Amino acid sequence: MRSAWIPFTLWLAGAAWVFARPIEPAHGLPIPDPEKTALSVGVVRLGDELSRLGIELPPEGRALLPDVQVLHKAVAWALVHEEFQSTNEPAVARRLLDLGFARAAELRAGRPGWPMATGLVVRGFVSRVDGSIQPYGVVVPPGWIRGGRLDVWLHGRDDRLTELRFLGERLRSPGEFAPADALVVHPYGRYCNAFKFAGETDVLEAMTHAVKAYGADVHRLAIRGFSMGGAGAWHLAVHHPGLWRAAAPGAGFAETAGYTHILEKEPGLPEWERRLWHWYDATDYAANLRQLPLLAYSGELDPQRQAARMMDQALVAEGMTLDQVIGPGVEHRYEPGAKRELARRFDGWMATPAPELESLDLTTFTLRYPAGEGRVWARFEGLGRHWERARLRARRLAPGQFDVTTENVTAFSLRPDLPASGWMGVTVDGAQVSREAGPGPLWFERQNGRWRLASATPATGKRPGLQGPIDDAFMDPFLVVVPTGRSRLPAVDAWVQGGWRKFTNDWRAQFRGDVRIKRDVEVTPDDLAAYNMIVWGDPDSNRLLQRMQGHLPVDWGRRTLAVGQAKFAVAEHVPSFIAPNPLNPAHYVVVNSGHTFASWEGTNARQTPRLPDWAVWKLREGAPPVVEQAGFFSEKWGP
Repeated sequence: MRSAWIPFTLWLAGAAWVFARPIEPAHGLPIPDPEKTALSVGVVRLGDELSRLGIELPPEGRALLPDVQVLHKAVAWALVHEEFQSTNEPAVARRLLDLGFARAAELRAGRPGWPMATGLVVRGFVSRVDGSIQPYGVVVPPGWIRGGRLDVWLHGRDDRLTELRFLGERLRSPGEFAPADALVVHPYGRYCNAFKFAGETDVLEAMTHAVKAYGADVHRLAIRGFSMGGAGAWHLAVHHPGLWRAAAPGAGFAETAGYTHILEKEPGLPEWERRLWHWYDATDYAANLRQLPLLAYSGELDPQRQAARMMDQALVAEGMTLDQVIGPGVEHRYEPGAKRELARRFDGWMATPAPELESLDLTTFTLRYPAGEGRVWARFEGLGRHWERARLRARRLAPGQFDVTTENVTAFSLRPDLPASGWMGVTVDGAQVSREAGPGPLWFERQNGRWRLASATPATGKRPGLQGPIDDAFMDPFLVVVPTGRSRLPAVDAWVQGGWRKFTNDWRAQFRGDVRIKRDVEVTPDDLAAYNMIVWGDPDSNRLLQRMQGHLPVDWGRRTLAVGQAKFAVAEHVPSFIAPNPLNPAHYVVVNSGHTFASWEGTNARQTPRLPDWAVWKLREGAPPVVEQAGFFSEKWGP
């Protein structure tokens, strides 16, 4: 556990006291009343038609409704939140409404044409994170044949990138690269967060949606991007190395400290925040690039060439070097000759499916990124200590024969393709662990210093998708649960009531969705089975929290709040924390917190978690609260 007094003015975090800089109405342009009225009428009409279609269409028709809903949302939100950013955007809104009505008519007639259209197409999907409709664009080449290549392209930074603006661009431009044989997917990525957190989940969901819709080859997926999109391509390449045939980041940033110089600007930064840079710093995961080819691009004079330099240093430390193309004499853009060279080399890789991997060299700092996807057939299942480097090296010696070495790993699994019956010979850290096995994963765990076969992933402790910190809960489906009661402590009650309302507003502004929300008395067993619970209140006010009392790593009594040996007076302290939900340990409960990072603060590289697994806030009369103490729970979810 770590002690620190963190001023509220620096830590606009915990309890969702996050200032998420919205796309501010003051920066929007007023539009003439007749135009605004006409658009509003169109939004209402299209909304009514969507409601009717949701009832009347057969299942296959309803599955395409997000492709209409995304057009409706883009115009509706621009009107409600006054987000028109340029004089041409009312015309864009009219075009989107016209497209929405045309698609609705095609659905009603049972003849939707856009799923088979070529050229520039805009699509939508229902986010599993918050149930919101999220857009993506797709460039479908003429003569597209199912089973072809798919490139994911990540856009650059635009802190006013509404859905309206994004969809207008996707209907106007194919983007930086549009290979003749490739389906190119352009995710929105939740506005302007460098494709992290819910933006990262959206990239993978948009890609999965397009793979299914267009029949792309999952062995020929590419991740590419420039500027902020380059930063996204760096992190998605190293954190999900098994998914991609190849990666091509351009410029961007690859880590936090060097790019932002934050340690010089804020020398008192808490140790837990510095540790949490291991979540997204691509330099920490450089070893994972042994699993795929990566070709970087930088302009010779671009300050963001720093990303490639940092990644090259990290790769040299791993015995590799960075393969890159440099645009001579240019700053933050593609130089034409270098762009052609990059395309030529990259297209050569993408012409064939990804080869099988006979050996793996994997690294992670958190079970949020356990590997085990796509071509990568080994997966981290337990770590000795989170936020320290873990390593898993595995070689296929012969059919059914593997050699594995580990560092800071307590459990792992292998997913070899085996015949119905075959002898498995696995050596782990020099010790033979064998059995006769059929198809499917093999699980291994370390107990009392020795490796043994296990039946499945460990049932307790931190494990993939259930490892914290607080922000991790907002990358998967979640439900906000607000109290119906009142705290006996007015200061706590005011803090809670303000906190959950601010979180829901900030989520809309920064993550472009309306959260699922229920009162504590409305939560059902189905909800507990489906969602991470984001619970606001204290044991007096929230009935769901009352049911969890005595089964959480934070002991919240009538007078004393305790986290391990640390004790705090309840009258002036409130906790924020994450833990397995005692009512369904397959999901999280988060108490009194939303996402813990502020808006992009001038650079997306500062969009990193600001709080660890738990924090205790001190409430002060007439002054903002401060974080008095914070830390990480143990690997067994203990204090």
